[in-house]
Amino acid sequence: MIKKNNHIRPAFVLQIKNIIEDAQKNALRSVDFHRVVMYWNLGRSILEEEQQGKKRAEYGTYLIKTLAKELMPEYGTSFSVRQLERCRQFYKEFPIASALRTQFSWTHYKLFLPLENNGRREFYLAETSKNNWTARQLERQINSQLYERLLLSSDKERVLAVAEGEQLPENPTDIIKDPMYLEFLGLKREAAYYEKDIEQAIITHLQEFLLEIGNGFTFAARQQRIHLDGDDFFADLIFYNRLLRCFVIIELKTHKLTHQDLGQLQMYVNYYDRTQKLPDENPTIGILLSAEKNNAVVKFTLPENNKTILASQYKLYLPSEEVFKLELVKELTEFKKNSLE
Repeated sequence: MIKKNNHIRPAFVLQIKNIIEDAQKNALRSVDFHRVVMYWNLGRSILEEEQQGKKRAEYGTYLIKTLAKELMPEYGTSFSVRQLERCRQFYKEFPIASALRTQFSWTHYKLFLPLENNGRREFYLAETSKNNWTARQLERQINSQLYERLLLSSDKERVLAVAEGEQLPENPTDIIKDPMYLEFLGLKREAAYYEKDIEQAIITHLQEFLLEIGNGFTFAARQQRIHLDGDDFFADLIFYNRLLRCFVIIELKTHKLTHQDLGQLQMYVNYYDRTQKLPDENPTIGILLSAEKNNAVVKFTLPENNKTILASQYKLYLPSEEVFKLELVKELTEFKKNSLE
């Protein structure tokens, strides 16, 4: 007879739950991939049938419309004209069946299809695979213009090489974005915020923040106390980056960046380098994340060979594509101007 005070080990229960949940996830992933293969085969069949018509353009339109009328009454809107056209495009853009990735759902591929195949799509394919992004995370990264933001600080070949794992990031700018978009914090449109409000929102949405600041980040501390000869200072957020192999200190400022802010962050970086960094680790990086950036102040406050103090602007709302394009042109123009000086 089993004694009443005997209990199943919590670790064992957790183990069983993990087995069940993993099986459920694998089953869903399998169903998703079978749907991907089905749409790919539909696209191939439609294109092959279309190519047998004498007037391809006219016959292709007729074929898809007629096929949709035949399929929708029995199989539903998943086989509408628009969906069948998307299947056709899917096969044209991804013609090799063995290259289809089991981790990508049909929703992933629908997001990949509109991307120009000039490096942009390859980048998002590589990043999604490497970071195991959900379709929602992928959509957010596309909407926040991740690829274009990284191009502001590096060239296309390097951005792609880092994304595809062909080389490790050498400089912080290879993975750290400017500007950073923090719309996931859910902050209302207010005239101003206290720094503690944004910091608390970041902690609440830490997973999303880690996704935004770049690859390889692990949270280490908040409001880290630094005691210097009777005076106390508090660094806002401390992270460690396993790719760059260094500590990363983030200071939040709700005002326009000043040279005093940069000086304070430099002190925190020096402290970590001299008291926390191990001999085989790289120098600590400091990121000043402010509501408004002054590139001239950054340029003339920091040494010309500076590689450890970065200034990045945060924005609480995602811009429209048109607005971002204007900002991109502005940033590139300013970057070229500074490079020539």
